Amino acid sequence: MASDDTASPQRLLIVEDDAAFARTLARSFERRGYEVRVAASLDQLTTVLASGYAPTRAVVDLKLQGEASGLACVRALVAHDDRMLIVVLTGFASIATAVEAIKLGACHYLAKPSNTDDIEAAFGRSEGTTEVALTSRPSSIKTLEWERIHQVLAETGFNISETARRLGMHRRTLARKLDKQQVK
Repeated sequence: MASDDTASPQRLLIVEDDAAFARTLARSFERRGYEVRVAASLDQLTTVLASGYAPTRAVVDLKLQGEASGLACVRALVAHDDRMLIVVLTGFASIATAVEAIKLGACHYLAKPSNTDDIEAAFGRSEGTTEVALTSRPSSIKTLEWERIHQVLAETGFNISETARRLGMHRRTLARKLDKQQVK
């Protein structure tokens, strides 16, 4: 049965382990007429979906507490309903994780800080566009290093120790690089 989006509010699931940010985002979307639920982990996401809540849209943080990856949440959401619009948010933006998020079924990928307007606009742009400006500037060594770090982070499920081992660097060195580059 097809649902009429104008008759009922959009149902939004926010998967975010930063409780303060999740609360702020939830309140902002509720003021816009969304019915919102929040989950802080893959386990909580599974519980929310099993309770019968059927989100039409989701906002997923890429790096959740501990070893969890938002990419696993994207996979679970798509398995639940492949028509759901999913936007991935991250403070650890990289080409590798963006590609994986889109391949898994996310409609968009945004770097933090992003606000409600950015996220709503991303939901509205669920198809690609050829109008994106291309840059002629080559990547710097720092950018290439950053991309490689994030590629390996994604491959290891955001396991810092294993990523450092695969990159041949000390765990504390990697942690410092991540802290220095983190977008808050």
